Amino acid sequence: MKIYLDNCALQRPLDDKSQTRIRLEAEAILSVLELCKVGELDLISSEALELEIEKSPVATRHNYAESALANAQSYVMLDDSIELRAHAFLNLGIKPLDALHLACAEAAEADYFCTCDDQFLRRAQTIRGLKTVLVTPLELVKELNL
Repeated sequence: MKIYLDNCALQRPLDDKSQTRIRLEAEAILSVLELCKVGELDLISSEALELEIEKSPVATRHNYAESALANAQSYVMLDDSIELRAHAFLNLGIKPLDALHLACAEAAEADYFCTCDDQFLRRAQTIRGLKTVLVTPLELVKELNL
């Protein structure tokens, strides 16, 4: 099963866990990453993820994300078809970087696209014809029966 974690999902284990939701989502992401590490799930990385991670001013977050993505089974390079698909998502109200991530996930034929961004999730779930299922970390672990 192929999984694409956007940067907010990937970084969730480093967030302040004083809120129950964040703590549970962090544990869910750690479980998913462990399954990717042992080869039970295929983690997808992308040029879009790398570009976003490089912008992080916090070295701990940058290093953590790079370490997690080292277990990725596939890597998506940006190309004209991905940029065209991302542009279609932009026209549907998706923010630019989110649109790139979603287009990358589709190009890699991800079964699930996981995000912690509620606004993006709500907007993207209204798009007809998506080739990947958008979920929160908690929905993902439920789908995976973890």
